[in-house]
Amino acid sequence: MARDSGESVISFNFIFMLTANDSTIPDARAQLGEVLAGGARHIGFKDVGLPLSELRVLADEIRAAGGRSYLEVVSLDSDSELASAEAAVRLDVDCLLGGVRAAEVVDIIGANPIRYFPFPGTITGHPSVLKGSIEEIAESARALTALEGVHGLDLLAYRFDGDVPALMGAVCEASAKPVVVAGSIDREERVRATAMAGAVGFTVGTAALSGEFPAEGAGLAAQVRSILAMTTRAGQVSTAPRRIALVAHNARKSQLEAWVGRHVRVLKHQRLVCTGGTGALLRDAHPSLAIHRLQRGTMGGDQQLGAMVATGELDAVIFFADPHASYSNDVDLIALTRLAIMHDTPIVCSPAAADLVVMACQGVGGNSR
Repeated sequence: MARDSGESVISFNFIFMLTANDSTIPDARAQLGEVLAGGARHIGFKDVGLPLSELRVLADEIRAAGGRSYLEVVSLDSDSELASAEAAVRLDVDCLLGGVRAAEVVDIIGANPIRYFPFPGTITGHPSVLKGSIEEIAESARALTALEGVHGLDLLAYRFDGDVPALMGAVCEASAKPVVVAGSIDREERVRATAMAGAVGFTVGTAALSGEFPAEGAGLAAQVRSILAMTTRAGQVSTAPRRIALVAHNARKSQLEAWVGRHVRVLKHQRLVCTGGTGALLRDAHPSLAIHRLQRGTMGGDQQLGAMVATGELDAVIFFADPHASYSNDVDLIALTRLAIMHDTPIVCSPAAADLVVMACQGVGGNSR
């Protein structure tokens, strides 16, 4: 699938919505080819505008192209919102965005591999508008992200009548989980502000379909390439912590320890995940790092890392591999590499390659909140 350099940005993504005025566009399937040609990999649609049978085909085509699919709920009444959650299950989308009834939705989707990002704050109208004070919306964000089954938030920041940068910063600070900013992002200034606030991504639909972004050429593919270039530039000032896995074969653990020692200043601002033995070694050597330890590799830690890649919980995997390792060690690395390729997650296996990951974390994000 065609890709743009914008996809290299770790932990700051652009989600293209095949929507206009909070409704899936009638020719969404025809436009999908242009979106893919432009390089987008995160692609979504709304729960209104097309019948479920056509949305199912759209979701299947996004997946077949190697993309990650998103369904955003815009219906505000209870019956419609819960029906949308059931539709997300039937469509088998990767992520469900929006909605205001988190507890009920979690009950519906909880047994399925769907990442769920509800709206914080009070949502009214169509197109949707975000109401409440910054303090009230931040408190809503805090409460929502404390719920099991909620994986992040869908913040309608530019549908808020107030200080939008302050709102985004407050919500990202209050949320223990990732924040996606949605609605009315129609210029690079807003993309950059979203990154600086600490969000992990943003959605664009109507503005790109209307050709509002400056682009080198006509057509939707050119719009997508332009937005991906903006995503790259904004990623350099992103304050969102990167979620990085660190692991090494036994013969390369000392090499990984030395590499981490060179990059402690940047790594202490990231969210680090390690298999058990590697994590214990790095925690003892560098106590300033906050490390989440999984099982030891021989006890299933590599498989746990694979599951995190499959569910979009990692931005990069640094695996210092022993080129002389036995076949049994190779099997785990091959399986993890296959998953990383499938889910477009960077995986590197040597110090020089790992340096590139750190370089991608050294904007403002390297000094994140």
